Amino acid sequence: MSFRSKWIQIEFIKGSRTFANLCWAFILVCGAMGFLLVGFSSCIGEDLIPKLSSKQIAFIPQGLVMCFYGVAGLFLGLYLCCTGFWDVGGGYNYFDKREGISSIFRWGFPGKNRRIRIRLLLKDVEAVGLKSQEGLFSSRILYLKVRGRRSIPLTRIGENLTLDNMEEKAAKLARFLRVSIEGF
Repeated sequence: MSFRSKWIQIEFIKGSRTFANLCWAFILVCGAMGFLLVGFSSCIGEDLIPKLSSKQIAFIPQGLVMCFYGVAGLFLGLYLCCTGFWDVGGGYNYFDKREGISSIFRWGFPGKNRRIRIRLLLKDVEAVGLKSQEGLFSSRILYLKVRGRRSIPLTRIGENLTLDNMEEKAAKLARFLRVSIEGF
């Protein structure tokens, strides 16, 4: 989703709050609870899950390992739930030609640096670039090349747009900012 006028362009960036992340967190927590309950039931000698006998599982080493995997899975599922709740990586790219400024904003993890904001003068923007890596795990990143700074990414890491869509996005932004395009 984005907003565009003659002087202002805003592009909203989707963060970690996606349906897929929430599904994976739910599946991970359910599986981890199963491992933890089977491991714990092998320790106490009673079946905590009906119709699933743990009599054949010795607590040491199988039950202990299942408990370990259950706890690790719960922590990983909790981590995914928290990143989705906090919407880590979400934010916006704001470009204002009238004021001559740009603001890149992203949400981070809670703490002192939760709000990540980069403010730039548009006259310092040298180019809009596209890094493309093809192969098994292909990735395409749209970035701003800024004078005196490192390149600033504008797209999220997991965004799987086609090369044509990324080129179109880069061309629109370069036309709006009146800068060149590099990396094609």
